[in-house]
Amino acid sequence: MENSGQSQTVRDRRPDALGHLKVLPDELICAILDCLTPRDVARLACVSSVMYILCNEEPLWMSLCLRKVNGQLEYRGSWKKTTLFLENLPLDSCREPLRFDGFSSFFLYRRLYRCHTTLDGFNFDDGNVERKKDLSLEEFHHEYDGKKPVLLTGLAESWPARSTWTIDQLLLKYGDTAFTISQRSPGKISMKFKDYVSYMNAQHDEDPLYIFDHKFGEAAPSLLMDYTVPYLFQEDFFDILDRDSRPPFRWLIIGPERSGASWHVDPALTSAWNTLLCGRKRWALYPPGRVPLGVTVHVNDEDGDVNIETPSSLQWWLDFYPLLADEDKPIELTQLPGETIFVPSGWWHCVLNLETTVAVTQNFVNSKNFEFVCFDMAPGYCHKGVCRAGLLALDEGCLETIKKNARNEKDNLTYTDLTRKEKRVKVIKSRENQNNEGTAHGASKNHNFWEQEFSYDMNFLAMFLDREKDHYTYPWSSGNCVGPREMREWLSKLWIGKPGTRELIWKGACLALNADKWLECVSEICTFYHLPYPTDDEKLPAGTGSNPVCVMADHVVKFYVEEGLESSIYGLGTELEFYSALCKVDSPLKNHIPDVCASGILYLENGAYKIVPWDGKEVPDAIRRCNLVPAKYIEDGFPFGVWGRKLFEYRKSGSSSTVSNSPVESPKIWPYIITKRCKGKIFAQTRDALSWEETLNLASFLGEQLQNLHSLPYPPFFPSAFLDTKQKIDTSFTNGIEDVSDKAAIPFEWQIFIRTLRQKKKDAASRLVKLGDPSLKTLIEKVDEYLPDDFVKLLCIFEDENSMKRVGKPCSWLHSDIMDDNIYMEPCGIRSCSNGNLDAALMENVVMDACDDGGEGKSWRPSYLLDFTDLSIGDPINDLIPIHLDVFRGNSRLLKQFFQSYKLPLVRGIAKHKSWGNGDKFGRLSYHAMCYCLLHDVNVDILSTIFGIWKELKTAKSWEEIEQTVWGELNDYQGFA
Repeated sequence: MENSGQSQTVRDRRPDALGHLKVLPDELICAILDCLTPRDVARLACVSSVMYILCNEEPLWMSLCLRKVNGQLEYRGSWKKTTLFLENLPLDSCREPLRFDGFSSFFLYRRLYRCHTTLDGFNFDDGNVERKKDLSLEEFHHEYDGKKPVLLTGLAESWPARSTWTIDQLLLKYGDTAFTISQRSPGKISMKFKDYVSYMNAQHDEDPLYIFDHKFGEAAPSLLMDYTVPYLFQEDFFDILDRDSRPPFRWLIIGPERSGASWHVDPALTSAWNTLLCGRKRWALYPPGRVPLGVTVHVNDEDGDVNIETPSSLQWWLDFYPLLADEDKPIELTQLPGETIFVPSGWWHCVLNLETTVAVTQNFVNSKNFEFVCFDMAPGYCHKGVCRAGLLALDEGCLETIKKNARNEKDNLTYTDLTRKEKRVKVIKSRENQNNEGTAHGASKNHNFWEQEFSYDMNFLAMFLDREKDHYTYPWSSGNCVGPREMREWLSKLWIGKPGTRELIWKGACLALNADKWLECVSEICTFYHLPYPTDDEKLPAGTGSNPVCVMADHVVKFYVEEGLESSIYGLGTELEFYSALCKVDSPLKNHIPDVCASGILYLENGAYKIVPWDGKEVPDAIRRCNLVPAKYIEDGFPFGVWGRKLFEYRKSGSSSTVSNSPVESPKIWPYIITKRCKGKIFAQTRDALSWEETLNLASFLGEQLQNLHSLPYPPFFPSAFLDTKQKIDTSFTNGIEDVSDKAAIPFEWQIFIRTLRQKKKDAASRLVKLGDPSLKTLIEKVDEYLPDDFVKLLCIFEDENSMKRVGKPCSWLHSDIMDDNIYMEPCGIRSCSNGNLDAALMENVVMDACDDGGEGKSWRPSYLLDFTDLSIGDPINDLIPIHLDVFRGNSRLLKQFFQSYKLPLVRGIAKHKSWGNGDKFGRLSYHAMCYCLLHDVNVDILSTIFGIWKELKTAKSWEEIEQTVWGELNDYQGFA
């Protein structure tokens, strides 16, 4: 446009270009664009000039790209080019980008400034963290460990990494090695190091991609030889776990200028050390409970999951740091090459790379922070918020309750006293919307209050635990660094492997597992039955199962608590009914199940424990008072037996109107069972020591015992006892089933089975989303299409010789949980031993010797099946799922060996009658098994196991492909009557 020589005002093009969207701020419009697909954004760019500008922003295309990528990434000069390449769309590289006047945006300008800021000119002082050299272990523990950060020099001087971990040398040696990228994206992204270096040199991102790889030792094992854990940090309680079991703990960190770690507290309240090998890092730190300005902490009140909203590291330094008064500024330091910073448990920290940096870091659990790590995994939510946000996590009413309670306690009351006396304060839910304003300005407004009131001390923090919530019944937070099973395994291994630290481990177990409560319950049972009390070795809850178990010298006490009281009482009632059925027919299976010594109900009434022995028949008064079972159930021999349990499960899977009226808060009632202790070890402990022949023997043993189990007569069903429920099922059963004429051939017990499957299908796909793997999105979308619309067809209904319709599926008892920790192995002394009997005295000596020396060099054979808590009745194929996936780990040879001993048909009449299936998918037993996997209550765990065994199946195009790989062997099995 030619200049006419006169001053002209450029017209603002924003109102016309955005139309009705003009009322929205640019930040909100950009957030909306970020929710669209790349193709939609490309189309919107053609709508108007302003939309063209907004839709061509590199930060937008970076977000779109990272949301799409799952796997290896190659940067192609810009994020738009990279995204279009991934979308298989052409890019006209010859066309110059359009430019428009008449539009300005402060939001876009600030973001552009952050993207192109260089930090070499920033004036940072040395900081105010103490610098130490040649610090002794004693001085470290006394002055710094668990108390305050310290910057250490000289720890890495002898490392090869000190001279070899430069970008140029790493590029020469590891250019083709792919490392994991840390970025806020749903997928797992990796880049070859040579591609990452090219990206670093070309990018102008506000928050650049950052190598943050916890598996660098697997990708490049020689890197582990370039450094050693400094002597100050070598105590690590997680070392006792196998490499596959322990949570991520060490990371290779490489990033360009402007990259870094935004504000966070390290996972599980662990401590950390970080050694810088090249470049410079700027650190900011706040003590526990001091939430930085601009940061919001959310704690889910259902499972305690912690989510932190925080600006990027660069944005915080540029936009929030200048707003702080001097007294509210964080502890700061500039870390130089060769220096190591120690970050204690619970400390907030933020890191900004002032130039390209290479570092290594490790998190650890030692004697100073062990209780805090256990505390963070304790059930509940309030204590998690207090650990991170201090007293800002509470409302004023709750805070006054805490203060009042504290004043009434003795001055010298410790948290161990609180644990023993169960004087925890039950914290009420904090107010909604108390996050942004209270947290953002809390650094200034509440600084003095925090110093006076908050203490990162277990005596103080333990007040915020809700002792009414129990580890075994409260939802497990997905943000915890390990799963509940792994956490119990960790504490058990520590208890056995570190006897000198048992006082400390017991404190942690009381916090995380309520171990003190369960020891008290076991002691009451031992007193009642005149059993020896648990020794010091035995007082920690044992095993990795979902119910607390105490293993003593000759007995095992198990409490039923999983999923609440009603589920627990059905669990024990069904198990007792099952044992009764075993004895009636004198099944050989009973020789491979631990003897039952006693069972009953333990409950707390008026502050005193009471015990009522119970054999599963009738209804104890303590249970009757809970109004859990309608009166018409009581007349049967086992009112809480397997059919009552099946109906209970049906009611749970149905609408809320059919669920029984359980109390809002579970009463303190715990069903229990006492069995004889088996000699030997569980299969999970001996798996790696077994020869192939012994493993085949195990498969044969499981086939024999499953034959015994599935042949065992199950209790008759009396529909008259459940008339109301039957009528409801009859009504719903005929709705939506294609071939209603088949209904007459379906016994009522199978109708419950079908109805429950139909209910589970409704949320099968939504539960699988928790797998958290974007590469499985297409498969998950096909779940409903893959699963049958008419589950009656899974029953293999056929016509017999008299043209009568029959159910082809056998109905049988199901164990439902035969996994590697529910199979007991006994040593038999010599490798050639089989399942035959040995001299009893000799066997006892061999067993005790093997238990004492860990079983090294011993031969093992299967002896017992354990834990019949999940007993049910249904399709025998269900029992194959845990056996094939967990015990056999998908080995088809072991599955064939199993079937050679099992022998029972999985479909009756299959040799004579071909009318079921008609050659479609219902004629494949593999299809039945895959359906049960997808509909299982723990379908996420099952699919995770499948993709762990057959990693190539993550790229499968259909469920049929997965079905054939995992379960195809079933289609060749015939069995015989």
